[in-house]
Amino acid sequence: MPNTTHTTLPVLPLRNGVVFPHMVVTLRIETAEGKTALAAAERNDGRFLLVPRVDGKYANVGTIADIQESDGDGNVVVAGVGRARVGAGSTDDEGALWVDAEPYPEVDIIDEQLESLVSEFRAVVSEVMNHRGIGAVADRILGMENPSQLADLVVYSPDLDLEQKVRVLETLDIRARLGLVIDLMRNVLADFELRKKVRDEAAEKIDSSQREYILRQQLAAIKKELGEDADVTDDYRTKLEERDLPEHVAAAITKEIDRLEKMSEQSPEHSWIRTWLDTMFDIPWDKRSEDRLDLDEAWAVLDGDHTGLMDVKERIVEHLAVRKLRAERGLDDDRSSSAILLLVGPPGVGKTSLGESVAKALGREFHRVALGGVRDEAEIRGHRRTYVGARPGRIARAIIEAGTMNPVFLLDEMDKVGNDWRGDPSSALLEVLDPAQNHTFRDHYLETDLDLSGVLFIATANVLETIPGPLLDRTEVIRIDGYTDAEKVDIARDHLLPRQVRTAGLEPEEIEVSTDALASVVDRYTREAGVRNLERQLGKLTRKAATKVAGGAETPLSIGDGDLVDFLGKPKVWKDEVSDRTDVPGVATGLAVTGAGGDVLFIEATAMDGEAGLTLTGQLGDVMKESAQIALSYVKGHTEQLGIDPKALDRRFHVHVPAGAIPKDGPSAGVTMTTALVSLLTGRTVKSTVAMTGEVTLQGKVLPIGGVKQKVLAAHRAGLTEVILPRRNESDVDDIPEKVREEMTIHIADTLDDVIAIAFPS
Repeated sequence: MPNTTHTTLPVLPLRNGVVFPHMVVTLRIETAEGKTALAAAERNDGRFLLVPRVDGKYANVGTIADIQESDGDGNVVVAGVGRARVGAGSTDDEGALWVDAEPYPEVDIIDEQLESLVSEFRAVVSEVMNHRGIGAVADRILGMENPSQLADLVVYSPDLDLEQKVRVLETLDIRARLGLVIDLMRNVLADFELRKKVRDEAAEKIDSSQREYILRQQLAAIKKELGEDADVTDDYRTKLEERDLPEHVAAAITKEIDRLEKMSEQSPEHSWIRTWLDTMFDIPWDKRSEDRLDLDEAWAVLDGDHTGLMDVKERIVEHLAVRKLRAERGLDDDRSSSAILLLVGPPGVGKTSLGESVAKALGREFHRVALGGVRDEAEIRGHRRTYVGARPGRIARAIIEAGTMNPVFLLDEMDKVGNDWRGDPSSALLEVLDPAQNHTFRDHYLETDLDLSGVLFIATANVLETIPGPLLDRTEVIRIDGYTDAEKVDIARDHLLPRQVRTAGLEPEEIEVSTDALASVVDRYTREAGVRNLERQLGKLTRKAATKVAGGAETPLSIGDGDLVDFLGKPKVWKDEVSDRTDVPGVATGLAVTGAGGDVLFIEATAMDGEAGLTLTGQLGDVMKESAQIALSYVKGHTEQLGIDPKALDRRFHVHVPAGAIPKDGPSAGVTMTTALVSLLTGRTVKSTVAMTGEVTLQGKVLPIGGVKQKVLAAHRAGLTEVILPRRNESDVDDIPEKVREEMTIHIADTLDDVIAIAFPS
């Protein structure tokens, strides 16, 4: 036992451990401070004070130690002698720190309390050793009798940190020290028991999927030995875990992965399943575009891309406004705000490009699905997986290509969908376009529900008549009937000409086309409802200009009205065509709507000797033939009223509608045919400035027709100044652009008497 008197000892600081009394340890001394302390100890009969230093602070208690061995290279074997309180200190000339050390004598008086603490300590530490798997050595380690040495055994425990071991060193009273150590080891034991409980509970909760994973790993090893690909299913399962897929989709994929895992690579179904899985993972089930719900920005995008078309723009902005309000009020539901817009109009009016503008305004992806000529139902619904070359339908493939579940789809040319023995695609489209059904659209190839409720469908068509009624009922029809000449000039200046200038490789500052020149291109080189042919003419003009610029012509190249013949050739449209065609009796000017928009029809009638009857030519449909029969019957029944000699009707009549290569049908030529016959039989010519449209009855009533705006625009393009419309179409006059209404006279007719009174000069 050390001397209990105060003694001065050099200090060796310990940064990474604690040395307790009765311990023999080897220290590696490498720092200058440590070497200085070692030298001082050797001058002090080989004794120094080992003091732990935690966070830069010395402990209050250190261990007096004797040097047993030193090899001169910094390796020192020391033996702990006893604890000592650390007092004041000072540094000698060599730089060593010397402190006043007060040794603390160990008291070996064993009483009942101490024996109880020792027993409890042995029990707790024994349990800890059992958890660590070293219970066999517990008896040998815990067999010592000295309570102080027994308590100091915690220095070997990896479960206590440096700070806790220093607390044990600083606790001088043996009873308090044993109590502290027991508390510390109880915490360690509680931690062990908690970990064991977690492990046991986890082991109990190993479900079938985890057991299957082990089996799959074994199966993978077997397949590897057989030379088969063992990583395919693992890759698919990894993909499945990484994606946030709908529950029914994940279940379908898991089922197919399980089938694939049990299937030989030589099986034909192996490649089918892999192709199906690849397709399922290609579908963006968990990806959606965020709508841009700024109405002002949407207006700016739509106005910037298209001139006019206010009805369409207003409908798109209404759609955005509804989505914005529902989103702000927590009512956002794709199905509740689905809109299937059907843009109907002649070619070249901007139906397709309008779909792109809508997608841009919404901030969504855009994809065009061409329906023209589709006759196979599988093109919409997909093929059964059992077929060779099976693949998803166009809708599912479009979703994959768009990359989101809420793109803008343009279903182009819906009026040209056909059907044959392979099915009716228009029937398949019913489910696609029905907001009440398309959230569970079933593609035959995918064999799982595909939610299309987030898709904004915009369909296009030239005419409505060829679209099946049930399919048409699913859509909201918006007509784009064409443009006035003034609108075409604006479109040419703002959109078409800049695009053609870029296409021709010119810079905008290298060419100047006057407004008068653009107006002349519209007026004398094109006659169409849209602007497609206008763009072709501008393309021709810019190519000619590019040729001149490339040849060294001075820029900017100015093109005025008088230069158009040099660039575009002779004019192709003549406004006096109507007067030339109607300057003889028996010819009347009618109006019709075709797939290319409104058009002017010159209906001709003549009579010849022979068997009484009616000959019709011009590739007319059944309805138009009936209109001609009605017209002749009306004339025969009203000869006196019309001032016609009844004997003049005992001849054969021939009614012809020119452009015989183009099929024509519809009831709206009835009044025109009647007027042509009246003109022939009375010898009076029809006014060359008048065009007419309307269905006629045997009693001479004029019935309403459709396509008023397109027909009036066609008359305006042809240079006509008067149009006769049925009374019930009077409300449709408001749809006609104001500028056209100002330049034309719209006559309203109730009966054929009204028509004849307007059509013939007074």
